[in-house]
Amino acid sequence: MRRLLGSVRARATVAATLVVAVVLVAAGTAVVLSLRANLIDRAGADAESAARKVAARLATGTAWDALDLPDDDDEPVQIVDGTGRVRAVSEDLESVSGTGTSGVEPSAGPAPTHGTLDDDAHLSSGEAVIDGDRGTYRWAAVEVRPGESDDDSGRGAETEAESEADSGAGPGSGAGSGSREDAEEEDDDARTFTVFAGAPLDAADSAVRTALTVMLIGLPVLLAVVAAVTWAVTRRALRPVEGIRAELDAITGSRDLARRVPEPATHDEIAALARTTNATLAALEDAVDKQRRFVADASHELRSPIASLRTQLEVGAEHPELLDLDGAVEDTVRLQHLAADLLLLARLDAGERPPDRPVRLADLVAREAAEHGLRARVAPERADGYEVRGSAPQLGRILGNLLDNARRHARTEVGLTLRQDGPDAVVTVSDDGPGVPPAERERVFERFVRLDDARTRDEGGAGLGLAIARDAAHRHGGSLAVGDRPGGGAEFVLRLPLAG
Repeated sequence: MRRLLGSVRARATVAATLVVAVVLVAAGTAVVLSLRANLIDRAGADAESAARKVAARLATGTAWDALDLPDDDDEPVQIVDGTGRVRAVSEDLESVSGTGTSGVEPSAGPAPTHGTLDDDAHLSSGEAVIDGDRGTYRWAAVEVRPGESDDDSGRGAETEAESEADSGAGPGSGAGSGSREDAEEEDDDARTFTVFAGAPLDAADSAVRTALTVMLIGLPVLLAVVAAVTWAVTRRALRPVEGIRAELDAITGSRDLARRVPEPATHDEIAALARTTNATLAALEDAVDKQRRFVADASHELRSPIASLRTQLEVGAEHPELLDLDGAVEDTVRLQHLAADLLLLARLDAGERPPDRPVRLADLVAREAAEHGLRARVAPERADGYEVRGSAPQLGRILGNLLDNARRHARTEVGLTLRQDGPDAVVTVSDDGPGVPPAERERVFERFVRLDDARTRDEGGAGLGLAIARDAAHRHGGSLAVGDRPGGGAEFVLRLPLAG
């Protein structure tokens, strides 16, 4: 049992620790993922804000090559026109990956196509090299079409110079008027710009790493605390069980059923177990005491007729003319009846249930009344003869014991009636004898109990008749009680449930 208790504590501790571990890992994972998502969204919002600031300046007519772009590591910016040309970049921005551009230096040639924007105008996070340092950034893009302004002629000249440079012609080639016309007819895509701005994710990565570190350090410590607390609490909770076990072990070894297990002062399941155990011990003690008294009383009742019979036989062997055959037969019959009563009580104590058969109680009452020279009164008569379920021999034994007891105590009259009271059949056996005092009305149904005025062996019997009658009545789902007879005397009332 000690090993069992330790196993219970171990299983409870392991189960509680595993449950807490699973909950903590799940909650920690959710917290880390939520933290990272929030920080990335915050970085995206910062990047979008930076992009919108630059886009606002372009929208008010500021030329892209006149913009003062941020040159720190926190807000790298690049501007790309609708044809894919990179027009402007932050000063220290060297290269970008993840936004679709591997080189960010302004050039007249087309730049690689940018990645597809999501619903929030954000691009996937990518790496960028700024002044030789590589870092991870969250990028945002804002499209803008600058409005018309007074310096468009100057911008046209710059566009012409760029076109001449693209075609390999110098300023004195005589193609100036044609280049200006080409610039004026430039496609609208060249006048639409996309501003890309980035925000570093170093803070997000650092926060996530810190959270993971705290979790990896704190989780084992917390699990150890949970395991220790669970072990201590379980041990404290099971301590009364160990006390109950030890006391039961002592009771088993000493055979002392008067001892009881300790009951804790709590109102939990273990206290209920202790109370139930004590109730079981009390019932067991009572049953053993009854069994011991039964054996002692049975031995006493058997010893008297056996001794009397032996004496008569010994005298008859020495002096045949003195042999009392009638007395020997009477003692033998008494032994036979006592043995039958003891056997029936043993079967009842073993829990034997009567067979579920229909029995006409009116016929049994009439037969027993005839055997005892009485006339039963049945009112009112029922067509089914007051049918009950059970064993006819046992029910007949109940009636016979009640009638024998009534005849033994009656002065002049014994009554027997059968009637119906609700769902029950009620048999009443009465006599005009001295009656049963109220203080003795339960004791009279105990085994081997005889009242003082019927203690003699010849008149009082063995004191088993009423005990057998009540036990058999209970086995049939009924009851047997004693009260006062109107006019004086005793009245035994037997109730049995009617069939159906």
